[in-house]
Amino acid sequence: MTHEATAPAGLSIRTVTKMSICVTLCCVSAYISIPLPFTTAMITALTVVLNLTAFLLRPRQTFIVICVWILLGIAGLPVFVGGTAGFGKLFGPTGGFIIAFALAYPLVSLFKGSTPSFWRYSLVSIILGIPVTYIGGIISMVLVLHVTLWQACVMAVFPFIPGDIAKCLLAAFLGVKINHLQR
Repeated sequence: MTHEATAPAGLSIRTVTKMSICVTLCCVSAYISIPLPFTTAMITALTVVLNLTAFLLRPRQTFIVICVWILLGIAGLPVFVGGTAGFGKLFGPTGGFIIAFALAYPLVSLFKGSTPSFWRYSLVSIILGIPVTYIGGIISMVLVLHVTLWQACVMAVFPFIPGDIAKCLLAAFLGVKINHLQR
């Protein structure tokens, strides 16, 4: 019988490694971004990775991954969407998205279930992850840009819905495949 080594926080080395890979993927995927002319929000691969993180890790681990990613950005490493960084980014027009990530994806992880399921993963990320993320973005746009709720939805929600659903489906597919490989 072998015993897996554990890190100081009681997490296995395997779990810490998975978390580290997820942080790295968050940093890299934020660079895969497409600016849009009518909004400060961008289309980004980051949301695929955040969903995948939620599908691969437990809620607390997912929260830690996102907080580490946020702290790296606050510290000045250009890991936020579009290669941006800095504490002030949290108080900009898209700062609400960043803050909402730390709430949305641990919730997705919490409700993903114990058995890998493409449909459950997809539904949880679409019904829970997307709206919580959008609410954060809408709040920051309304407060920072002084726009109406409708204008914030036009800038931060409506154009992104189809792509975000597709990204949730991709993450669900990958999450199920990876979780089956780990069993």
